[in-house]
Amino acid sequence: MSDELLTPDQMAKADRLAIEGGPFDGYGLMLNAGRAVAAVVLAHFPQARHAHILCGPGNNGGDGLVAARFLREAGMAVSAYLAPAPREGGEVARALADFPETVRPLEAFCATAEDVVVDALFGAGLARPLDGVFATLVDKARLSGAPVVAVDLPSGVSGQSGAVLGAAMAALRTVTFFRRKPGHLLFPGRGLCGTVEVADIGIPRRVLAEIGVDLFENTPRRWRAALPAPDPLGHKYSRGHAGIFSGGPSATGAARLAAMAAARSGAGAVTLLSPASALLVNAAHLTAIMLQRADDPDHVAAFAGERKLSALAIGPGYGVGEKCRAFVAMAAGLRRERGLGLVLDADALTSFEGEPEALFACLNLGGVEEAGSVVLTPHEGEFARLFPGLGAHVGLSKVERARRAAARAGATVVLKGSDSVIAAPDGRAVINIHASPYLATAGSGDVLTGLITGLLAQGMPGFEAAAAAVWLHGDAGLRLGAGLVAEDLPAAIPAVLAGLSAADESFREGPR
Repeated sequence: MSDELLTPDQMAKADRLAIEGGPFDGYGLMLNAGRAVAAVVLAHFPQARHAHILCGPGNNGGDGLVAARFLREAGMAVSAYLAPAPREGGEVARALADFPETVRPLEAFCATAEDVVVDALFGAGLARPLDGVFATLVDKARLSGAPVVAVDLPSGVSGQSGAVLGAAMAALRTVTFFRRKPGHLLFPGRGLCGTVEVADIGIPRRVLAEIGVDLFENTPRRWRAALPAPDPLGHKYSRGHAGIFSGGPSATGAARLAAMAAARSGAGAVTLLSPASALLVNAAHLTAIMLQRADDPDHVAAFAGERKLSALAIGPGYGVGEKCRAFVAMAAGLRRERGLGLVLDADALTSFEGEPEALFACLNLGGVEEAGSVVLTPHEGEFARLFPGLGAHVGLSKVERARRAAARAGATVVLKGSDSVIAAPDGRAVINIHASPYLATAGSGDVLTGLITGLLAQGMPGFEAAAAAVWLHGDAGLRLGAGLVAEDLPAAIPAVLAGLSAADESFREGPR
């Protein structure tokens, strides 16, 4: 499945460009779309007693009318419902004229659990809440117990953001066309789509270049070429040296998780930077990870130069307050002076609550990453504290919120969640769906911080390192499954990396 994602406006442009370039006109594309919907219904619900096709006023309704015709020709009992009447002379009116039966009003819809419902009311471009008869249809479809096949997107789901606009259908399968939309990947819409199938309806791939796609699903093809590989003549420091700051004696576990993940990512050396009070606690748990006292920012800066640190992470379990802010400022200075990568998570973000501009001024990136990449990894609560005005309630999509935050901070932002969004200051963005719900466990985010830090330490650019780490983290979670705890994740990373290498070898060798 292609990883390009098109907004509703971009999809409308793709339709227009395809019609202008041929070979299909608008009705030809509609015929192809309706045929694809009918094929999915016949493939997955062949025993349905009756197919009920709910058609809206736009082209989605036209797709539904075409699907109804093909289902009828295949021998399935069909009822089509439509309101209001389509515009004269348009493709929907043509589809209505070609449907050989009487179309019923939407209010007449009534289904049972033995039937199948095709939701062709509204597609990805819906911009207003469902109300009136359309909201009633959502309730009637749900209460019927019939499986729903959605055309493009379940009606009521925003193709732009995945938000539910008033009410929304819950589909068992969704048939979309040419490319998926952000609403297929972003929650809550993702949870209402069921299995998404992308149908080829004759729109040529060439239109993507004219559209200028800038949003993708997070897949290895987006960052695989930048993933570091060790030099056979290298040594541990040439493979990158990551430094992870530890909290006090009662809060050391998060940093150790991050440190082990950094090591498992391929970094040649990892040092835990610990306050003196926690040295013995940390020493009792460490083997391959080195340990360094880190009570004074100047001493850490000197150590970073002497031992060639190439990336730092601060935040997991560190503690909120002035001390954290001072070490963040020191780390930001090292980034500017020596090109270190820098990951800020958890307490490092919360320490700047109320004064986010102080953090952004400290980073002083200005949108340019030559001096070393910075990655911020907030969950929604931390994001709202660091970027007031961009919280989940403002009506922007998660992608747009992450993009604006990245531009404001001059850093790559990983807005974490079940649908994590990674955004760069230059507007590049990916949505990650390759993950397990079992990753919602204490310490999981600390492992992600360590993975990003380890990849930065090996010279991977910030956006690519963040996107890769999120995917690797998700794959580890999928491999481990139920019962995983954060301590399991670092040990699963070698198998994930080996799987990528095996896939590369298979691709190079070609089919046998």
